[in-house]
Amino acid sequence: MRLFVAVNMPPETREGVHDATAPLHELLPTIRWTTAPNLHLTVKFLGDVAEERVGDVQAVVRSVAARHHAFELSLGGIGGFPRLHRPRVLWMGVEPEPRFELLHDDVERSFAAIGFEIEGRPFRPHLTLARVRTQLSEDHAQALRRTAPRITYRTEIPVNSLDLMQSTLGHGGSRYACLVAAPLDGALGAEAR
Repeated sequence: MRLFVAVNMPPETREGVHDATAPLHELLPTIRWTTAPNLHLTVKFLGDVAEERVGDVQAVVRSVAARHHAFELSLGGIGGFPRLHRPRVLWMGVEPEPRFELLHDDVERSFAAIGFEIEGRPFRPHLTLARVRTQLSEDHAQALRRTAPRITYRTEIPVNSLDLMQSTLGHGGSRYACLVAAPLDGALGAEAR
């Protein structure tokens, strides 16, 4: 099973992000845009996990979630990896938040304890908006540089659960299913989505 740990957002936030970035969709219709229902913040990508290990993975997600309190994150600003003018990934940024850093660190250490590799790169939380498979033309790159700063959408999202997600590859992209929505300690009423 292809699994990852994520923070999901309310449906209205997903739609808000999708609507706010519509000028970019129109500007670059041939790149692969993330659909609104699939927008999420990845905390850790686990990759292919044998079915017999899924119970241990679920237990780690629940254990980590129980050690953290609910908090909020601020989203806004458009960027690209490795750079906006030649992106492979277009993203919406996440304001630095110490509680999210601590949550991520706990996830990394807890999964390392059951044999998963620690991510070697610094944690750069972001909302993946699109993946760019082929290099943009110079005209499209310039138009992106002009348009991206005009996307002024900003929002706060509640982080009240840590979710274990399954990704199933298929025609038209990936489909995601939430296997576990583990409430953060103090996140009243959090339930599986």
